[in-house]
Amino acid sequence: MQGTSKQNSNAGITEPEKKANTSVGQRWLTAGIMMPVVLLFVWFGGWWAFLACLAVVVMGTIELHTMLRKAGYHPLTVMSYALSVLFLSSAMFPSRQLMILQIGLGASVVLSFCWLFARKQLEGTLMDWALTLAVPMYLGWSMSYFLLLRGYEVGVLHPMQGWWVTLPRGVWWLLITLLGVWGFDGAAFFSGRYLGRHKMAPHISPAKTWEGVAGGLVLSIIASLLFTVVPLGVPWYFAIVLGLLIGAAATLGDLAESLIKRQMHVKDSGQIMPGHGGMLDRIDSLLFAVFVVYVFSLFFR
Repeated sequence: MQGTSKQNSNAGITEPEKKANTSVGQRWLTAGIMMPVVLLFVWFGGWWAFLACLAVVVMGTIELHTMLRKAGYHPLTVMSYALSVLFLSSAMFPSRQLMILQIGLGASVVLSFCWLFARKQLEGTLMDWALTLAVPMYLGWSMSYFLLLRGYEVGVLHPMQGWWVTLPRGVWWLLITLLGVWGFDGAAFFSGRYLGRHKMAPHISPAKTWEGVAGGLVLSIIASLLFTVVPLGVPWYFAIVLGLLIGAAATLGDLAESLIKRQMHVKDSGQIMPGHGGMLDRIDSLLFAVFVVYVFSLFFR
């Protein structure tokens, strides 16, 4: 009887619903594993954070170049990697950042054209050159803001006072960036799935709805209030503004990557993260949000 009742209860579940439920479970599992790892690198900061950002950039660059090659483009992979490393490295030396960028960007323009001169087939050359530079701008430059935001200051444990922890200001700014975006994405996913009626940008991302964005904004505002008002001394009304800006930037970042994938005719940027797709699918919202938080943080040093 129990077996029969189970079969009857499962009979009404369609195949797409089963796949959707499996995807949600995979999303939760992947997030549960990756979030503590990311937060650990946030805690250590410094060159550990640099290595984490570099790993993300390498995986994202591989995904982007793979999509571009399948679409018939041939950007110079080595140059994209080199520029991304340049951007990340410049963030590790803030006092010399301008000099590093001036020398590195000038050299990249000269060397990239030397590569163009050596190509036998000139058709599509300028497009490949533009994409070679665009990939590190999209990935490496955006990821460098995580390093600028975190800084070098280390956290302090106070074992003699009940294991109290003193977090550097850079950690708090990164926490609001990460948790604000993660909260926004999670709330937007579920509110859009169950309440979504009005499409936001159907020609770019058919699944995104205004209801989903509204639900996501609630979580990003709450996260902003929790992690900025008391720890950083940000007035509550500015914290609400920051929460709204994080949600807006996360939405634009998601739409930007959706536009790239639509142009490349792919559903996911990769399959490295079960339930999420590729690395780009996981960090797309963060790439724009971290810039917004960094600029906001400059007014509350």
